[in-house]
Amino acid sequence: MRTILGIPIAGSVSLFMVGVVIYLFFVTAVGVFLGTVARSMPQFGLLYMLVYLPMNMLSGADTPLESMPPWLSTVMEASPSTHFESFAESILYRGVGIEVVWPEFVLVALIGGLFFGLAILRFRSVVARAT
Repeated sequence: MRTILGIPIAGSVSLFMVGVVIYLFFVTAVGVFLGTVARSMPQFGLLYMLVYLPMNMLSGADTPLESMPPWLSTVMEASPSTHFESFAESILYRGVGIEVVWPEFVLVALIGGLFFGLAILRFRSVVARAT
């Protein structure tokens, strides 16, 4: 962003990368969970689009949470994509440190851990039924 677009980065790139890794853990856990639900690769692709695209489109990056109906913005507060967008913006544009964004890091990691745990349980039950 600095070199190509000339946009200054106010915060720590390494802190942002830690947040990206935590968010990628969540996305991977959701993918593994959905992979245990789907019976084929095309079904997995369709299922992932039905989960991931609305989650990202309504995260607050494309559509501000304030312009959504109150019930939808409340639902989207439970989405890790909303928290990723929030801490990415805070770190890169406002220059905040870990003392401000750690609750969002923990929340995204906890939701990712929840999905990872569900994926492990689901995978074990699928394998047990197959044998």
